[in-house]
Amino acid sequence: MHKFLFKHIDNSGLIVFRMVFGLLCFLEAVGAIFTGWIRRTLIEPEFTFSFIGFEWLQPLPGDWMYAYYAVMGIFGLFIMLGYKYRLSVLMFAVMWTATYLMQKSSYNNHYYLLMLLSFLMVFFPANRYASIDVKLNPALKSNSMPSWCKWFFVLQLFILYTYASAAKFYPDWLDGSVMEILMKSKANFYVVGDLLQQKTVHYILAYGGILFDGLIIPLLLIKRTRKYAFFASIFFHLFNSFIFHIGIFPYMSLAFSLFFFDPKTIKNIFLKQKVYYDADAIITPKHSTLLLSIFSIYFIVQIALPLRHHFFKGDVLWTEEGHRLSWRMMLRAKSGRTTYKVINTETNQAIPIKLNDYLTKKQQRGASTKPDIIWQFSQHLKQDFAKKGISVNVYVNSFVRVNGKPSKQLIDPKVDLGKEKWHHFKHNDWILLPN
Repeated sequence: MHKFLFKHIDNSGLIVFRMVFGLLCFLEAVGAIFTGWIRRTLIEPEFTFSFIGFEWLQPLPGDWMYAYYAVMGIFGLFIMLGYKYRLSVLMFAVMWTATYLMQKSSYNNHYYLLMLLSFLMVFFPANRYASIDVKLNPALKSNSMPSWCKWFFVLQLFILYTYASAAKFYPDWLDGSVMEILMKSKANFYVVGDLLQQKTVHYILAYGGILFDGLIIPLLLIKRTRKYAFFASIFFHLFNSFIFHIGIFPYMSLAFSLFFFDPKTIKNIFLKQKVYYDADAIITPKHSTLLLSIFSIYFIVQIALPLRHHFFKGDVLWTEEGHRLSWRMMLRAKSGRTTYKVINTETNQAIPIKLNDYLTKKQQRGASTKPDIIWQFSQHLKQDFAKKGISVNVYVNSFVRVNGKPSKQLIDPKVDLGKEKWHHFKHNDWILLPN
């Protein structure tokens, strides 16, 4: 194992990936500013729905989140250029993680992936060539990297895609109904809008997604199928970028291909002046056992997290317990009708609650269909009235549809959610399970 993981190989793929990764980090930060994402998600809301336990993480006041993202963009450029590389990627990782944890209205598995990658890149020797760091300190220069740098990416991607494929094996995906719902909002797309409404296309996209996610990593690893798999990746990810507008993720996914092709090919295309490394030296670091232990723990966690929903009662598509951090991407469509009833405990009178007075339209969608956000808003209401010296109970009446099926009651209307504690490791009984 030591010989396999610590054998040195050419580092061209990692060097080019660092440049692409840094550029995409910059574009993600700048894009959030100019597309209005920051305004809609972090500035307009009176408060944000953070990950439970991170309620203390809230956006900076006023317009300071624009400056926050501008600084993240600068760190992205520093990563690309390889300037103060480890500090730059660490600062980007910390800042990105903070914005990831402080809001769930725009939750996206791809944001989670960027968080993981940002921290992981701190430990990769990605600034050892074609970097300002090397210009400033030539002793850093190296044409090689340990083999684990490549296989770490490969294993992470294998876990991601395998879980993404496995999660699609359920009736509503297999009969094309989920894809039909997802495509309805694309009917006005130029040229392809009408085509995307065809049932045959829904089946192609549904089963194509399963096959792509399940097979892409093995096919990229096999030399005979690598080129075909790469061209399939280009089509798949550009299609997703055009149809679903999911930011930098499709291009990040294409950049991962750098770790599957022969490093000499990468060098000849992108780093023509670089000397190719082919010595195959095995350099075992002093703390190799500790390093392998850390790697093992990391991947055990990555394998375990997406399985945790099996230990909760009910279907994760309904309860959403165990949904996040699990590579469950675009698997269902939910809509709901939810009302909040606040009762003054002293007078027993109902206090009318208008969601428009508290939440943005985007937040209202979460507070109508997602149990954890419903609980958080109930807690917020209780605390908000407590500040005014009013003790209240908070009851929720919520009917939710999943994948266009008939509405069913999601929340027990007799339970005061203001008094309930959130359980991370077991089912919250006030989330009703459909018969």
